[in-house]
Amino acid sequence: MIFPDAELQQTVTISNMIVLVAYLFTGVIAGITAGLLGLGGGAIIVPILYSIFVMLDLAPGSTMQLAVGTSLATIVFTAMSSSLTHYRLGNVQVKTVLYLVPGIIIGALLGAAVADYLPTDTLRRIFGIFEILIAMQIGFGFKPSAHSTLPAPVGLAASGGIIGTISSIMGIGGGSLTVPFLLWCNVSMRKAVGTSAAVGLPIAIAGVIGFIVAGLDNTGLPEWSLGYVFLPAALCIIATSIFFAPIGAKLAHRLPILTLRRIFAVFLALVGLKMVF
Repeated sequence: MIFPDAELQQTVTISNMIVLVAYLFTGVIAGITAGLLGLGGGAIIVPILYSIFVMLDLAPGSTMQLAVGTSLATIVFTAMSSSLTHYRLGNVQVKTVLYLVPGIIIGALLGAAVADYLPTDTLRRIFGIFEILIAMQIGFGFKPSAHSTLPAPVGLAASGGIIGTISSIMGIGGGSLTVPFLLWCNVSMRKAVGTSAAVGLPIAIAGVIGFIVAGLDNTGLPEWSLGYVFLPAALCIIATSIFFAPIGAKLAHRLPILTLRRIFAVFLALVGLKMVF
């Protein structure tokens, strides 16, 4: 016979294991997607975490902020690996990165403050709209034609500020913004992708610092939270995403990428609509 207390403890243990597996699986999806399609994990991680946190009733008034902050924490580690790889391949325009970084840091910190100020439902709808725009970019293969050259250092810093602010609010590494901007400035695709990967690291670091500080005075966050970063979810996602990203990269040479991008675009559009409505 199982006593009520023992039965309750067993149920709680099973529930915790299911949630743990869900976090690990989120990292698997994010890692494979990043390696396979060259996309940052934020577009996948944020909506999945939001759904899990809502189901668990974590931080009811700040659920979206917790999902975004946790997503940025995971991107720090994936961005480290990605940017180092691109740097070794010679695909990073170091001078451009250095000019972008001051604006990116200020913008990412500002984005965290804005996200903290917004009601969680408003932030969710804004993210949903952004997700739909990313889906359109991926699905239709929008690539801006070169119409300009890279602006002066002040202009790059200002551009970095805009990229950093939006990326931080959305919990992404900024690739969907940085790559089109660099292509528009007549940077080759390979250099644009490599430079964007390098830029993703300061976005994630500054953004996650901003979300940690912004959430320190929030008393409604769950245990094991560091500001708006939920550590159990972040650690699980980091562990699996780092391992599965190289697997995704290998699959990219064997699978029909164009078809996969279109399928993924439809998926993102549906997720975006769900987040909006």
